[in-house]
Amino acid sequence: LAEKKVLIVYAHQSAGSFSAAAKEAAVEVLKSKDCSVEVSDLYAMKFKATATAEDITGEVKNPEHFRYAEETKLAWDEGRLSADITEEQRKLQEADLVIYQFPLYWFTVPAILKGWFDRVLTLGFAYTKEKRYSNGIFKKTKALLSFTTGSQETMFSPTGINGDMNVTLWPLQNGILHYCGFQVLAPQIFWAPADAAPEGRSAMLAAWNTRLQGTVCCENVRFHDTNWGWGQEYG
Repeated sequence: LAEKKVLIVYAHQSAGSFSAAAKEAAVEVLKSKDCSVEVSDLYAMKFKATATAEDITGEVKNPEHFRYAEETKLAWDEGRLSADITEEQRKLQEADLVIYQFPLYWFTVPAILKGWFDRVLTLGFAYTKEKRYSNGIFKKTKALLSFTTGSQETMFSPTGINGDMNVTLWPLQNGILHYCGFQVLAPQIFWAPADAAPEGRSAMLAAWNTRLQGTVCCENVRFHDTNWGWGQEYG
């Protein structure tokens, strides 16, 4: 069997965070399973979060009305995207599985990770009008959101004050990942680790380790065009 390649896109500022522990656990387990693992540590990289004309080498087609999607499509065709974007696109193309590890900020990803989506998933490279969703460019690649919350699980239920977590994740899982064709696995949600006792946090990491043992090869995709999510089965 060919070596499986995993990309972890990691977005947390602190090496002492639970997110860092979850990331390190993934690296350790996946490497023990003979996977090749690359980590994009966005804060350490000082990854640029804003989508601007600086992402293109050379002249833009229409400086009077700069349109990011169209201009980066042309730049991608001509090999004129900035080096940081090109490097992340290389990692993404080579990966069999992509894990996004982050803390939930205001019901979505941190700005630096949103910037990664905005800048790396360019028109032509990640999607076209003809190649989206089940016919998407990354239909052979699995993707997984792994994140921490500040609120308890009960607050993210359909009757909870924060609303259904499936609805919260819809723009990320369907509007970004599945839009580009990714096979979206059930999210790994660490519910309020900051409020948990040490043994509770240890149990969360143990469950993550167990799941990682089969993620690349054995886990079935449970997200499809017609589904809102997985009910209460968050993995």
